[in-house]
Amino acid sequence: MGRLFWLSDQQWAVIEPLLPRNKGGARRVDDRRVISGIIHVLKVGSRWCDCPVDYGPSTTVYNRFNRWSRKRFSTDLVEALATSGAVTKSTSIDSTYVKAHRSADGGKGGRKNQAIGASRGGQTTKIHVLTDVIGRPFAFMLTGGNAADSPVAPHLLAGLKGARYLLADKGYDANSLRKRLRQSAIVPVIPGRSNRKRPIRYDTKRYKSRHLIENAFCRLKDFRRIATRYDKLARNFLSAVALATLVAFWLCLMVWNGPSRRHQGCLSW
Repeated sequence: MGRLFWLSDQQWAVIEPLLPRNKGGARRVDDRRVISGIIHVLKVGSRWCDCPVDYGPSTTVYNRFNRWSRKRFSTDLVEALATSGAVTKSTSIDSTYVKAHRSADGGKGGRKNQAIGASRGGQTTKIHVLTDVIGRPFAFMLTGGNAADSPVAPHLLAGLKGARYLLADKGYDANSLRKRLRQSAIVPVIPGRSNRKRPIRYDTKRYKSRHLIENAFCRLKDFRRIATRYDKLARNFLSAVALATLVAFWLCLMVWNGPSRRHQGCLSW
């Protein structure tokens, strides 16, 4: 099972003011302990029933995760932190495949409604992400693994503010997307596909920063329940992605010292 995860005092100070308040019913189990238990399960990839007793009853840990997923608590929390902290001048967009475990099958509405689709890797889910100038994910959505990237991009970009450049790979090379970006005063930094009759000119120097979004995917997949999807419901898996994003990027004590310096981060496990 490995070492247990516990939210530090600094991390808890960020989360606590944003927790739901004034809930009726029985006395709540300590939120800090339960959230730490949820993140531990996401990290090690265990079943919910195998959650260590240090975090309290496993049913309580799972029920809290399920209830908060239904209410979009985790995704709203990331959005709240990103609104005040994301540096979106140069934004990257990309997606990554996640293998859907057989236990993820059977969700209400079928595979399509639960963001599972057949691809060359089998039954998979795609995580579509926007990252800011230092590689922190601040917006994400799920589709089946068979979904193309460029048609999904407008939905993910709908709420984007403050961006001047959008970095993306050839999978996003579509005239409709380029036109939409220019209408929003965003410069597309997207190489053209090899079958284009006319070469596409783009900022090759700025494009080199696109590796940051690939790094972000690698870091997210350090969480074993992100690297493999076990959740039947798309909303629960999206909540897991949000929590992993929260811990890996937004609860670290990151210091941004301007465009000429790297950011500093920490992750306590």
